[in-house]
Amino acid sequence: MLWEQQLEFASLSDVGMRRQNNQDSLTTSMELEREDWERTGHLFIVADGMGGHAVGELASKIAIDTLPLTYKKSSHPTNGEALRDAMEQTNSVIFERGNLNPDFERMGTTCSTLVLGPEGALIGHVGDSRIYRTRSNRIDQLTFDHSLQWEMLRRGQGSPEDIFLHQPKNIITRSMGPEKNVNVDIEGPYPVMPGDAYILCSDGLTNHVSDEEIGVAATELSPRAACRFLVNLTNLRGGTDNVSVTIVKVGAIPRGAVASSTRRPSTNTSELSGLWLGMAWIVAAFFCLGVILALTGFPFTGIPVAGAAILAAGYLLHRWRRTLPPPLVNEKTHSTILWRPYRTSPAKLTRQILNEVIQLQQQMTQVAEDEAWEYNHERFEKLTGQAYEALKSKSHHTAFAYFSDSVHTLMSGLKKKTQVKKKDSKIFRMSELSTQQKKD
Repeated sequence: MLWEQQLEFASLSDVGMRRQNNQDSLTTSMELEREDWERTGHLFIVADGMGGHAVGELASKIAIDTLPLTYKKSSHPTNGEALRDAMEQTNSVIFERGNLNPDFERMGTTCSTLVLGPEGALIGHVGDSRIYRTRSNRIDQLTFDHSLQWEMLRRGQGSPEDIFLHQPKNIITRSMGPEKNVNVDIEGPYPVMPGDAYILCSDGLTNHVSDEEIGVAATELSPRAACRFLVNLTNLRGGTDNVSVTIVKVGAIPRGAVASSTRRPSTNTSELSGLWLGMAWIVAAFFCLGVILALTGFPFTGIPVAGAAILAAGYLLHRWRRTLPPPLVNEKTHSTILWRPYRTSPAKLTRQILNEVIQLQQQMTQVAEDEAWEYNHERFEKLTGQAYEALKSKSHHTAFAYFSDSVHTLMSGLKKKTQVKKKDSKIFRMSELSTQQKKD
């Protein structure tokens, strides 16, 4: 990624329709100076707290307050090492805070962190919040869910159908805070291409919205509109948990822009190249010595020496390849298979998805009329008219955007209505019935 590439991003966190307080936290840390960005990159975090009362809320707040400062102060040679260390130190802060008060014991939080810098996209992850990336009508899940279901799948302890049907989905196997030490997943860095969109979200979103729907929203809408649409869709389907989402879209490469060469201090390419070259010459010398000994009457000495040199060469090659920066990618290609994502789905707007949004809007309109919701009728009528005009001209992308805005307008009325009495609303019975039908 280049400093000159513009980022468009937005975040939204909502308490949902069933909870009394929001235990999710999120933050964005954008570097304003090129030198700072070249050293640490831009930082995005979503954390989902766990624990009774306000304990989870406290844990997630500590995470988003502590991690950015610790990461930026790090003197580690690579951003990956710096991020891992920052997340481990943040875990220690949460753990120590939990031990100060019996009511805070074993408080914890998930934490999904995205760094966008010169090396590309770097991810630090603990828990079952997720980070996705959309590219060329595909959505790839870049993080592994630290949950009972996913761990059983990893170990081959049953078929996906049996595990997802019979095992609880809300049991997570790893989080920040409950234990003194935590195992952090570091993914990447991966090459960043113009047009990529990155989505960070808590499980409050993924419990109600499919990967395909997330991908379509992130691809078709602006980050701000996509965040609103996904939160609204979650709440209309029950909103059983807090929901948080951050979406970041990567802009085009400006003409004449050049790649940055600045990195953290000890990653100087020329120094590394000289070191690896020197070790390669030493290994080659031992290999030649072994061959000479074997050919001059000392096979029992020469062959082991040559064999050891071959093994050392293989090990050095493996370590050297890990120090290489991400490969340059032609911005005109659209290949998603730069590595194997944990899960991938289509993210293309289809007529079926558009029809589902239209049907949802029509159902909401009817309930809004029956229950006398308070919302901006003039704006709603205007957006609906524009949506159907776009539909007539077969501009489905434009129609989708207008329908999503009209749903948001109606949602303001539902929010006001449910502040008085949530569970009596027909919209909840409608959404619960729809959810049950999909499960059946």
